[in-house]
Amino acid sequence: MSYIMDLRKVIGSRPIIMTGANVILLDQNNRLLLQLRKDNNSWGLPGGSLEMGETLEEAAIRELKEETGLTAVSLKLFNVFSGEEFYYKYPHGDEVYNVISTYICTEYQGKMEIEESEVQELRFFNLNDIPSNISPPELPIIRLFIDSILKN
Repeated sequence: MSYIMDLRKVIGSRPIIMTGANVILLDQNNRLLLQLRKDNNSWGLPGGSLEMGETLEEAAIRELKEETGLTAVSLKLFNVFSGEEFYYKYPHGDEVYNVISTYICTEYQGKMEIEESEVQELRFFNLNDIPSNISPPELPIIRLFIDSILKN
C-alpha cells in the first residue's frame, strides 16, 4: 500500500500537498514519450508520488520503470514545480497541490511495456505535435520544456 493511499484512509479526499516526480523521456529522434492515463483519459508524463524514504530521483526512476517498462540510465533535473497552477482534483474526488520534480531522460534501456492498471497507451510524439488533451498538472511542465527547446 502506498503512503498516499494510507493517508487518504485517514483524511479522505481533502486537499493535501503531494510530492512527486515525473520524467520527460526523449528518444533518439527527440520525440517525447507520453502515456494515456486511465484515470482521466489524458496524456501525461510517466511519474507519480514519492514513497516514504525515497529520493525524488528514485521515485522518477521507479515510476518510469513501473509505468513504461523502461529503465533510466541517467536523469537530469529539469525543474521543480509547485503553486496554485499545480492544484488538481482527480476524477474520483481526491484533491492535491502537487510539488513535482521533473527530470529529463535521454539515456534509457528496456522494452516498452504498458502498466495496464494505470496506462492505456504509450506513444512518442514530435514536440510540435503534442496532443491537446494533456493532463492538467503536466500541461505547464510540457509547455515550459517545449518552449525551452525552441529557444535553443
